[in-house]
Amino acid sequence: MSLGSSKELAENKIILLYMIDKVNMPVSNHHITKLVLENKFMNYFILQQFLNELCDSGFLELSENGGKSFYSITPNGKKTLEYFVNLIPFGIKSIIDNTIPEIRSDIKKESLISADYTPKSENEYIVSCKLKEDNFTLIDLCITVGTKSDARTICENWKNNPQQIYSEIIASLTRKRDKTNRDKDKDED
Repeated sequence: MSLGSSKELAENKIILLYMIDKVNMPVSNHHITKLVLENKFMNYFILQQFLNELCDSGFLELSENGGKSFYSITPNGKKTLEYFVNLIPFGIKSIIDNTIPEIRSDIKKESLISADYTPKSENEYIVSCKLKEDNFTLIDLCITVGTKSDARTICENWKNNPQQIYSEIIASLTRKRDKTNRDKDKDED
């Protein structure tokens, strides 16, 4: 299978360097793949090959954080991009430039909101939910539930509505509770 001319190969690698440089923060393979495939810049297999080659050549760096892999452009990658950025067609640059703010927002959101679960036994799952703002952890919640379905639902709800759930938890925990209501609750038990 031919990967194209030398010019096409170089152009595709420069496109990848340009994308990662424009994001201006470590970016996951998922986000790179989404942008490349949605815009039909290249196919999935060529993309993965080029990412590996750019890492092997020292133009990109692959790092791990929280069990996920992220790509960053290296100083050598930036220099190379400066020399060859004119290889990227204007239309492709424009698409990338217009899409980057959304990707950057998604990356920030993903790094600030996390929810995951782990099985402890057949009928016990530990759900961990976290919400951060900048470098400050607002809430780090760990709860145990009895079913995998409940664990998945909690994770999904947390990822889709973190601010609302956080506000509800804070409101519930800070609400004044008088002794008569506590005594009434005990009598009902």
